[in-house]
Amino acid sequence: MTTSVTIVGAGLGGLTLARVLHVHGIPATVYELDASPEARTQGGMLDIHDYNGQIAIRAAGLFDRFQTIIHPGGEAMRILDKRGTVHADEHDEGDGGRPEVDRGDLRRMLLDSLPEGTVRWGSKVTGVRALGDGRHELTLADGATVTTELLVGADGAWSRIRPLLSDAGPAYSGMSFVEVDLPDADRRHPGPARTVGSGMLFALGPGNGFLAHKETDGSLHIYIALRKPADWVEGIDWTDADKAKALLVDEFHDWAPEFHALITEAEGALVPRTINVLPIEHRWERVPGVTLLGDAAHVMSPFAGEGANLAMLDGAELGQAIAAHPGDVEGALMAYEKALFPRSAEAAREAARNLDLCFDERAPQSLLDQFAAYGQAGR
Repeated sequence: MTTSVTIVGAGLGGLTLARVLHVHGIPATVYELDASPEARTQGGMLDIHDYNGQIAIRAAGLFDRFQTIIHPGGEAMRILDKRGTVHADEHDEGDGGRPEVDRGDLRRMLLDSLPEGTVRWGSKVTGVRALGDGRHELTLADGATVTTELLVGADGAWSRIRPLLSDAGPAYSGMSFVEVDLPDADRRHPGPARTVGSGMLFALGPGNGFLAHKETDGSLHIYIALRKPADWVEGIDWTDADKAKALLVDEFHDWAPEFHALITEAEGALVPRTINVLPIEHRWERVPGVTLLGDAAHVMSPFAGEGANLAMLDGAELGQAIAAHPGDVEGALMAYEKALFPRSAEAAREAARNLDLCFDERAPQSLLDQFAAYGQAGR
């Protein structure tokens, strides 16, 4: 018996699930509220790990294609303190287990691997209800309804599907980012380009810092990190770029001038993002016909570098479980969730711990110590 799967959300996890199902000859439909693949930018660089994200890509039969979108040099890393002192400056030798790729390229790779029409763009889910016997009905913004026997919420931190399974919702972590971009950095922003280097930058101090990456298009994508109350973030008019930049520079008044340039030379919009997390041990009792993956299941801070990797592994393992249990939806979901819950909790604990150590009173020394520990453990 072939099971038709309904997936809400065309992020990396939902698309990986759809692709793995396609490899196994199982039809799926993905409902996505964005009007098209180009409706919004997809964010910055991702390091795809050989112990989870790459496993998912292999399960999707896309590893050869994946190798063509790797960003050479992207694994380079610098760690600086607020005075500009360089504590680590590692080059990318091309033999690491965490190659960098552009999130947009990765998503496009997955989209291109799916049959035409798999993703229904511009399909906003406005309601969902259980019909009994594991069946669910989705209501879309245009009034259309969809009935399915297997529903997967892959719709991110503010999932509309999660309430079918759990009363939990994301809570503010106390840390916020402001995202900015500096295009054509080597030519137009040579100072910031030297500060960031060819890969990833961690410039950290107690309670604030800069995380940045040089993108495949030569731009710098920068996350200005601040430990602030949520109402501080909400109380600033980020559309008034000059005023907002002045406020940010003031927050870093005791940092070296080269870091101020990461703010003042930014072009385009300043995009605030509060970092929200689900409880570390988030799980749910088995509810017939529905499950979650990615941020819908386990949104966490980005400080373990696992969000995209886990979402894709979730999608791959769920797809394989469905294929391994033909006609047995509940057997597939039980097998998937048995591995999902402990894996998610371990990563969430690491993310919470790393967020704290990145911005503690010893920053950046605590991060340096953590990387040294990873090295000793062979990670």
